[in-house]
Amino acid sequence: MAFLGVESSITGRRWTGLTGDQERQAEAMAQATQLPLPLCRTLARLGVPVDQATAYLSPALRDLLPDPRSLKDMEPAAARFLAAVKARQRIAIFADYDVDGGTSAALLISWLRAMGRQATLYIPDRIDEGYGPNEPAMAALAADHDLIVCVDCGTLSHGPIEAAKGADVIVLDHHLGGETLPAACAVVNPNRQDETGDLAHLCAAGVVFLMLVEANRQLRGEGVQGPDLMSMLDLVALGTVADVAPLIGVNRALVRQGLKVMARRQRPGLVALSDVARMDTAPNTYHLGYLLGPRVNAGGRIGAADLGARLLATDDIHEARALAERLDELNTERRDIEAAVRAQAMEQAEARGLDAPLVWAAGKGWHPGVVGIVASRLKEATNRPAVVIGLEGGEGKGSGRSIAGVDLGAAIHRVAAEGLLIKGGGHKMAAGLTVSEDKLEAAMERLAELLAKQGAGRAGPADLRLDGLLMPGAATVELVEQIEAAGPFGAGAPGPRYAFPDQMIHFAKRLGDSHLKVTFSDGMGPRLEAISFGAFDGPLGPALEAHNGARFHLAGRIEINTWNGRSKVQLKLEDAAPA
Repeated sequence: MAFLGVESSITGRRWTGLTGDQERQAEAMAQATQLPLPLCRTLARLGVPVDQATAYLSPALRDLLPDPRSLKDMEPAAARFLAAVKARQRIAIFADYDVDGGTSAALLISWLRAMGRQATLYIPDRIDEGYGPNEPAMAALAADHDLIVCVDCGTLSHGPIEAAKGADVIVLDHHLGGETLPAACAVVNPNRQDETGDLAHLCAAGVVFLMLVEANRQLRGEGVQGPDLMSMLDLVALGTVADVAPLIGVNRALVRQGLKVMARRQRPGLVALSDVARMDTAPNTYHLGYLLGPRVNAGGRIGAADLGARLLATDDIHEARALAERLDELNTERRDIEAAVRAQAMEQAEARGLDAPLVWAAGKGWHPGVVGIVASRLKEATNRPAVVIGLEGGEGKGSGRSIAGVDLGAAIHRVAAEGLLIKGGGHKMAAGLTVSEDKLEAAMERLAELLAKQGAGRAGPADLRLDGLLMPGAATVELVEQIEAAGPFGAGAPGPRYAFPDQMIHFAKRLGDSHLKVTFSDGMGPRLEAISFGAFDGPLGPALEAHNGARFHLAGRIEINTWNGRSKVQLKLEDAAPA
């Protein structure tokens, strides 16, 4: 049964609430803990047992951090890394060009700097070299270095690692592994075929952090104090959120603690980046995913691939400012390129049909640096896995994004193994591929077939999931702060949305080209302000602007809006339905 009877809202979505079991669990939790019922509903929806509710609201990293040695190859990886440090051997870091790769590299560089050591940073050019290690780069690095550490890449790089003659190679990765591993001295990856999968939710920055935990443990065994790892959790948090890793288990504790570290503004690169992004409040997961992450990524997408990692790793304030400003400029340029490709991709996808198991588009000259973002936009618009491919010289380089419950990385890996792709791989929610233009249609047809077997294409427009009802008078700053204790929210742990039933609209005004500001109440209690970003890009803005006194059910997320030192609750309005 639809929540509040809303089968089709103004934006065409069905509203759903908690299950009967979740409602009963929330009631029992509220009685047992004296916590507010709205908070208990969120905890019940997240699957938190009644007897663990209080502990869940205060996650301790020491309680949730796994033993790094539970991952295969971890001890030899840390031992070889330390041996290079002690012997003053030449170390190179080969990192992916995205935020996860950049934060992973910066973690290693920061740790080494604290030990009085340096490393060579190498990040491949997205267009000229593509993803992951390549033979010429690895051979060149091996000629000048004793140890190469591949971060956020390398698990499938058999040939390139073989080409690193004369140097040892350590792989610290999280992408789906194949049946065989490359000939590295250690491959640490929770998504190796022979792993249990208990830590499959870690991103590369999380894997690197665990390797440094193990390195510090080994140092302590020798009576040596290693660098302060807690101060590096800002990097782990950024990598985890930007790579859309699920905020469950240890990831939640890493991000929560990392946000506290970031709020201290001690890392020059993140301070400079926060300032150019005009962040004026304490950082949260939104800031990491939508303000900082895209700017760090901008260098790898359309500029110099190493800009983001260099920014995160620098301890020079002046260099940090210069790099942050350059990345901000590139991010603006990236948005313009993305908008043009998105319009063409959506038109092409619509012509193919948006109800298929896979939504895809390919075009000549599409910048490979934005295809992943455009794939995300197609996925969000259709609630389908999406792949977007840029074609150049008879070859296509593409990126895909998936929906919950559909493992895109495994499907792409299989299509590559069957010979329809030149190469491909990734993880459940995101993957990359390279395909010959003459095999494009066949490859996408096969990929769609595999995804259909996983259930892709059965869902309609995404339902709007709501945690319950709220009245304007109950939406207090105190309640929002209590609910935020159940966070941080993000992938794998979505934040709560609430419905405000039968509301009267007192004020509705368009802001800029597409946003809407609304003031509403139930007619008896206080009024609440709401903001709806992009409301006029769809039917929501026009419908509420022309309300003519009609009453509506309003739905969205409640947040604290601070202005001139005053804090008040604001609804981030996402949907509405006639009452």
